[in-house]
Amino acid sequence: MKKLFKMLNNSKVFRDLDQQEFSWVLYDVGNSAFTMLACSLIPIWFKSIAIGTDPGQITSDAATGMWALGTSIVTIVVALIGPVFGALADKKDMKKIFFTTSVAIGVCGCIINGFATSWVLFLIIYILTKVAYSASLTFYDSMLNDVTTEERMDEVSSYGYAWGYIGSCIPFLIALIAYILGPDMVGILSSGVSKFIGFAVTAIWWMLVTLPLIKVYHQKNYVETEDNKVSYAFVKIYNTWKTIFTEDKKVLYFLIAFFLYIDGVGTIIDNAINIGTDLGLDTVGQVVFLLLTQVVAWIGSLVFAKLSKTQDTVKLILICIAGYFAICVYALSLQHLWQFGIMAFGIGCFQGSIQSLSRSYYSRIIPAENSGEYFGIYDIFSKGASFIGSAVIAVVKFAGGTINVAVGLLTIFFALGFVFLKMADKQPNKNA
Repeated sequence: MKKLFKMLNNSKVFRDLDQQEFSWVLYDVGNSAFTMLACSLIPIWFKSIAIGTDPGQITSDAATGMWALGTSIVTIVVALIGPVFGALADKKDMKKIFFTTSVAIGVCGCIINGFATSWVLFLIIYILTKVAYSASLTFYDSMLNDVTTEERMDEVSSYGYAWGYIGSCIPFLIALIAYILGPDMVGILSSGVSKFIGFAVTAIWWMLVTLPLIKVYHQKNYVETEDNKVSYAFVKIYNTWKTIFTEDKKVLYFLIAFFLYIDGVGTIIDNAINIGTDLGLDTVGQVVFLLLTQVVAWIGSLVFAKLSKTQDTVKLILICIAGYFAICVYALSLQHLWQFGIMAFGIGCFQGSIQSLSRSYYSRIIPAENSGEYFGIYDIFSKGASFIGSAVIAVVKFAGGTINVAVGLLTIFFALGFVFLKMADKQPNKNA
């Protein structure tokens, strides 16, 4: 690993990162591979197993419903366990243990998922894998306070998202080729082999790029306590929520702002294909544009990483929010594939930056020794993203409205998020 670090550190791209920062960035490259697979091929594989007339199989509508139910279960479970495990991980030398355990469960689950032939088993394994993956992100995000300095948080966080976007394409392309060679298209590989290759390559990639962080990470910020009871975590969480609501208005207003604008971001990302399909656009063209969005997001995150050296973080987040506001307004006139491409380009410009800068800004305004617990709370707002926005789209569609109007209404989320972020910025930082 030292040889790899020295080689990449001599390159222009990673020259500014030390060993801990570089190892931390690598995990974004690893977990993003699973994210991309979960957003694209995994739902297709699930439906290929679930839909049919054979005993045990279900209809297309039922399969869509069960998949949505599984996704909701993941969100609820992560929201419940995130703050609890985060609080326990804040104790001395515990964060690496929790992180390593969640990654191990996630990687193993990802491999086992490739063997599932029953849609029920497939969904159960996927839920467990996604919960472990989401939990690992809680610990991973909270490590930012340990691996870098406050002055470098914006840049390092942006590097994570940037290289996560581009790095995730490598195992995904292998999984995509295996899918193309499967029975649904070329037919060279069997469905089982094609699916196994996709899951296995992603899991191996995820594991390999995580090893450097596990090896070099050292928890600098922690809570001094001898209490090993789980009840300790619940008492601590209660006191933290009380503090946020009654005393720490900066964190409170930011979390409200974050929930609003990240809900809009998540809704657009989750419904991108649905938007194009609703307008009758070419599916292949949509997928190509969305893949190109990964490249644009990579470049956009690197640009904002450089800007963060000289510009205020809140100012940059506000620019991203304004960019998404403009995208929603533009969607009102969306009709053709080339317009969809322009929208995808706009999303890519701000997608990684708004998430990375939010993560680093939050790291800066919370107590470093309680970062695990606070990021557990942060992930409640993050994992719930797109919930209300998707509900807005559903209501508009059920009422007979167009997808253009539905996306246009998301401007409300970005406008309110803009206002609350400005309010948060005016509050004093109690944890500085």
